[in-house]
Amino acid sequence: MILDLIKKENDIKKIPQGEWDLLAAEIREFLIEKISKCGGHLGANLGAVELTMALHLTLNLPEDKIVWDVGHQSYTHKLLTGRREGFESLRQYGGMSGFPKRKESECDCFDTGHSTTSISAGLGLAKARDLLGKKQTVVAVIGDGSLTGGMAYEALNNAAQLETNYIIVLNDNNMSISENVGGVSQYLNSIRTDSKYLDLKDSIYYRLIDNEKYGQPLARMIQRTKNGLKQLVIPGMLFENMGITYLGPVDGHDISAICKVLQEAKRVKGAVMVHLMTHKGKGYPLAERHPARFHGAVPFDIETGLPLKPQTKANWTDVFGTVINKLGETDEKVVAITAAMPDGTGLKRFKNRFPDRFFDVGIAEEHAVTFAAGLAAGGLKPVVAIYSSFLQRGFDQMIHDVCLQELGVVFAVDRAGLVGADGETHQGIFDISYLSMIPNMVVMSPKNKWELSDMLKYAVNSKKPVALRYPRGEAYDGLKEYRKPIELGRAEWIYENKEPGGVALLALGSMVESAVAIRERLIEEGHEKVSLLNLRFAKPLDTEAVRRAAESHDLLVTMEENIYEGGVGASILREVVESGADCRVLPIALPDNYVEHGNVEILKQELHIDRESILSKIREAL
Repeated sequence: MILDLIKKENDIKKIPQGEWDLLAAEIREFLIEKISKCGGHLGANLGAVELTMALHLTLNLPEDKIVWDVGHQSYTHKLLTGRREGFESLRQYGGMSGFPKRKESECDCFDTGHSTTSISAGLGLAKARDLLGKKQTVVAVIGDGSLTGGMAYEALNNAAQLETNYIIVLNDNNMSISENVGGVSQYLNSIRTDSKYLDLKDSIYYRLIDNEKYGQPLARMIQRTKNGLKQLVIPGMLFENMGITYLGPVDGHDISAICKVLQEAKRVKGAVMVHLMTHKGKGYPLAERHPARFHGAVPFDIETGLPLKPQTKANWTDVFGTVINKLGETDEKVVAITAAMPDGTGLKRFKNRFPDRFFDVGIAEEHAVTFAAGLAAGGLKPVVAIYSSFLQRGFDQMIHDVCLQELGVVFAVDRAGLVGADGETHQGIFDISYLSMIPNMVVMSPKNKWELSDMLKYAVNSKKPVALRYPRGEAYDGLKEYRKPIELGRAEWIYENKEPGGVALLALGSMVESAVAIRERLIEEGHEKVSLLNLRFAKPLDTEAVRRAAESHDLLVTMEENIYEGGVGASILREVVESGADCRVLPIALPDNYVEHGNVEILKQELHIDRESILSKIREAL
């Protein structure tokens, strides 16, 4: 195999040009085989094989820098930098990350995981290069989907002022920004990047500018005329008008063509956009036909594309999708917003059923939040479905545009808590902290799938800003008999010991299921006085129930899947101290740190919030 010859960075340059396509095919075969076993982002990586190969053929790593937007398309980059063996442990605890990691390889120059960051980070690297007197090439790779995010345009606006080379590669695999006009575009690209042309253009321009009386008006007239002509034959004038040189579009699966345009781009003095047209999932027909399914794939059968472990129970996202669909049927004021993830957030059925009341704003969480605020101010009932780690990006908008005005926006905070294989950038372990600190925000979390339904119905009709957080994975279906009506700031006693003393487990959301099992174990071990309180609300906290528990128990165990700082456990401890109750508090929460990738159950064990670890802590406390 040709792939066997790739041991480290820059080894690809030893591969003859006639074998490039064979290497691309081998890489695709390798990725399909490995990801079918361990799971991962398949479609995006299959579409970026030739693009990545061309970058490695034209750059010298690690001296030159590549910043991958999001980073889920960096698997080929990892292969070409000597990390082939790491794919056996891809996204597993202690193994190779599914995203670029500086601590993993010096060829990964910037950690990424969220969208629209690459142009800003790359521009910073380019300016650092210039200030330090270095000469390396800096490339930012961004997808067309990421260009729906405002941060990308903020960076482009700033990059237009750059007077040294900075390459932005646009990996366009879905929405065509402009039509390929063929030979004229290719011809002008080569002319406009020819060194003689660039030198002549600069010479004429600066001589004209020096002549204030006649030269400057003439230079401006030439510039306007040139832009008018380019509007007819050059795609990408959006970027040209911003001051970014545009090259393309180019076939993103033609390695030679990509190498050629990258070499041309390296000659540009300033920021240059290289537009490549790619096909997501290329080389695996099932991924080409079903790109959403193979965006973040679980282990699957290669022949059928079906998961190796079919889902047997409804997951939390499914439950949310079912309930909001029913709410849409009964209330025409209910509208749904997502940031480029109708499938991932469970809104696909709502989208199909109520297309006029569904809004996909693209990868623009900040806009999604303020847009929802406007909808609420206009008399509608908006539900914003966004993953916990991505909702962080709309923090200012939640403070300034939603909660300050106390507008009735519901935030369906999916993937709250540990999410597993995607790692540090995706773990939803900060939301209780950052949401609870906002005045007027209500923060709630359900114990099971029926409570999720009840909470969503309550939230939509509450006319308050409400964050409803729920985890990834199968929805808990226990405790069905416990279904008291939802009241603002009221917890729910599942089991309350009437005699003084003993332990009270105060659990929020997903931790209630663990609390049920822990209570049973403690009783089996002879601890008869064990109560269980389903907190329901992180904010407003049910201070009456907390004080009641503190006054009648020797030990309170707070349980949450969030960092301790700013979490519900810290709020409970403060309440107990202020009450003066003679009661110990044992907080069970995540450490003040980032959590790496891995199986959720393994992560819980390592972080000591699994059931056995909690039991050990309780025994020690008792």
